[in-house]
Amino acid sequence: MSPNNPRSPGQLSRKWALGGAVILVIAAGWWWWWAGTRGADATATSARSASTPVSVTTALVTVQDLPVTVIANGSVVALQAVDIRAQVASVIQSIHINEGQSVSKGDLLFVLDARTEEANLRKAEAQVMKSKSDLANTERNLIRQRELFLQKFISQSALDTAINQADVLKGQLAVDEAVAEASRVSRSFTQIRAPFAGRTGAISVRVGSLVQPGTQNAQALVTISQTDPIGVSFALPERELPHVQRAIAKGPLSVGIELSAPQKQTLSGKLTFIESTVDSASGTIAMKAAFSNGEKLLWPGMFVSVSLSARTLPGALVVPIQAVQSGPERKFVYIVTEGNKVLSVPVEVELNQGGLAAIKGVAAGTRVVVEGAQNVRKDSIVAEGGTAKNAKSTGKDTDATAKTDAVPKSGK
Repeated sequence: MSPNNPRSPGQLSRKWALGGAVILVIAAGWWWWWAGTRGADATATSARSASTPVSVTTALVTVQDLPVTVIANGSVVALQAVDIRAQVASVIQSIHINEGQSVSKGDLLFVLDARTEEANLRKAEAQVMKSKSDLANTERNLIRQRELFLQKFISQSALDTAINQADVLKGQLAVDEAVAEASRVSRSFTQIRAPFAGRTGAISVRVGSLVQPGTQNAQALVTISQTDPIGVSFALPERELPHVQRAIAKGPLSVGIELSAPQKQTLSGKLTFIESTVDSASGTIAMKAAFSNGEKLLWPGMFVSVSLSARTLPGALVVPIQAVQSGPERKFVYIVTEGNKVLSVPVEVELNQGGLAAIKGVAAGTRVVVEGAQNVRKDSIVAEGGTAKNAKSTGKDTDATAKTDAVPKSGK
């Protein structure tokens, strides 16, 4: 071929292949150099991070008796309530209460028209007077008959007749006195009084209303509900029943409720009632507690949060609840070892309550990380927030000793 002829296709392919190989070698060398430099930087950064104290707050694992408090939703109920109904058929003559009024035991509520009952009573009392007069006359006659019998002027049968007549009149007097007493009772029903201290509801009658003797279907004149003391009804899981029964056997069991209005406060009462059966649908058992309500803070129908402590975990290992971390498989805590290094230790949580956790898996007196655990890594060195800050600002190596916060005791 002539020198001016173009190159063959085979020569061009070999040239491009050689150039591509050179480029790949150069790229691989650059990548190896870059990766090594980045790894070295990461190692250096990791080393610096491991040597820099992480600011945390720690606390000691303490041993204490921890009361187990059960929380439940409750509703305020009147300890007793009664529908006031008439016991005689009559007309309302006067009303002596207002709706929503507080009344004391024995206070007059309603007065009914008593003219019929008064007439019946007068009639019964008159009959009693007549029977007494007849009996007195018969007893005087019996005395004379006895004297005549002793003098042999009358026979034994005549005396027996006189004695029998006196006995009959005595019985008649007793019947008349009972009728008069029944009339007095009927008359007393015309004055309706409060059976106990409480608060009245809506009044369903007015002066002149006709009322009938009270039955379950008859209209109630008014309802009175006891508000001091007052009750709170709630339900606990059936598993708590044995603990409650054992606590009651030792004495009155205290029950607390929390109010949020007008300001957050806690009231204390006593457990007064345990239902005789467990609700098979919910697996709970109903209970009731009584509370003093002189300030009228509790009102029937209100919802409250109920707390009851019937048992205690003796010698529990307690840490602040923030110290317990959740892992993919189980819960754990970060403990502070020698040299202020942290170690992850799995634990079993027995109880979470009142900002405290009762755990198993660590020894009493062990320091655990409470705050700042999100920044802790394996083999991290930790220090209390103040100590770590000072070390950073002064640029000096400081022996960072974690401060131990006393674990607050649960409310007893």
